[in-house]
Amino acid sequence: MKIWTVANQKGGVGKTTSVVTLGGLLAEKKQRVLLIDCDPHASLTSYLGYDCDAFDYTLYNVFEEAPKTRADIPSKLIQPTEFENLSLISSSLALATLDKRFSQRPGMGLIIKQLTQALADEYDYVLLDCPPILGVLLINALAACEQLVIPVQTEFLAIKGLDRMMQTLNMVIKAQHHNLHHVIVPTMFDRRTKASVKSLRKLRDDYEGQLWPRVIPVDTKFRDASQAHTPPHILFSESHGVEAYRKLLKDLMNHSVAEKVA
Repeated sequence: MKIWTVANQKGGVGKTTSVVTLGGLLAEKKQRVLLIDCDPHASLTSYLGYDCDAFDYTLYNVFEEAPKTRADIPSKLIQPTEFENLSLISSSLALATLDKRFSQRPGMGLIIKQLTQALADEYDYVLLDCPPILGVLLINALAACEQLVIPVQTEFLAIKGLDRMMQTLNMVIKAQHHNLHHVIVPTMFDRRTKASVKSLRKLRDDYEGQLWPRVIPVDTKFRDASQAHTPPHILFSESHGVEAYRKLLKDLMNHSVAEKVA
């Protein structure tokens, strides 16, 4: 099983869109995919048409009870979606209280890693959608993953926020004494605007060797797909945005864009 985390300490850069689109494209390839919503805002859960308050058991309960084997995990935790090969572990608004309630409990940084290890025989890929703040949830998602995808909107403030994400990444690597494959993915690129072109140029100057050489373009079809609670490739298989994600997925699966932080 491969575990990919999609994270950035800046909101609105395309994290949830990336998780749903990449997960949907993997499912299209007959891969068994589990999406885990690690954000208390529950954007991924809402995207797929669910109300996180409607579930009796969510990711919050995993932290509360810390299951370590498959037998410990209630079947009601994993929700099948209406899309073949695509399953979901829902977020909960209660996740926002994790740092206050459980941050001092021993082993809290490895809960998601233990969960995914217990599910290793049941899925080919796990994709984690993360909150845009540093805390227990982001640390868990980084500790669990083998591949980190960092979407960055091609605009000035998003690039400024990328510095914080890279500092967090280095902090986790030092704490856990192992390298982590990662790739920075330029998103929402609009070649018609000078600001977007200038931002992409700065990314290429500052993060050479860590930056995916292509871009995810601005595409209104992503918004239409989210309103329909459907992975974009199902409704708009030939849109420019979906085609870009197909290329990103191919590179990720081939490890041709996976770098290591020294």
